[in-house]
Amino acid sequence: MKILIVSDTHRSDENLKLVIRQHTPLDMLIHLGDAEGSERFISEWVNPECQMEMVLGNNDFFSMLDREREIEIVGHKILLTHGHYYGVSMGPEGLADEARSRGCDMAMFGHTHKPFLGEIGGVMVLNPGSLSYPRQEGRRPSYMIMTVKADGSIDFQQNYL
Repeated sequence: MKILIVSDTHRSDENLKLVIRQHTPLDMLIHLGDAEGSERFISEWVNPECQMEMVLGNNDFFSMLDREREIEIVGHKILLTHGHYYGVSMGPEGLADEARSRGCDMAMFGHTHKPFLGEIGGVMVLNPGSLSYPRQEGRRPSYMIMTVKADGSIDFQQNYL
């Protein structure tokens, strides 16, 4: 199973379209907020059987997306959120605490425009960064690929354009 994880595309969609073309077919696409209206079109850019999971970002003013979602992938309960309600700009620890309190063993967020992958108190926490306006050193657009292997194990690959 191949899952594309993105965030903070801010309606600058050319890099997202490029990444989708490079990784198609996809089993799932997770967008962690700030699509700014493009959420209505992303399903047209992926293969028809690709499952879509998207949440609301702080700049998605007129979107009807959920503020956050809890999903399950091969026995992992995952909290999807943009992250701004959990103070992720100051660090992901508060988000990890929230995920753990909900029985989630994984949390995915955006908002900071900086890639992050780490375990905090037994919760795998990740941020794919931003495909449009990266803020980490080097400022390269970034995204993640989550691969679920046949044995159920999961690998994360941080990618840059």
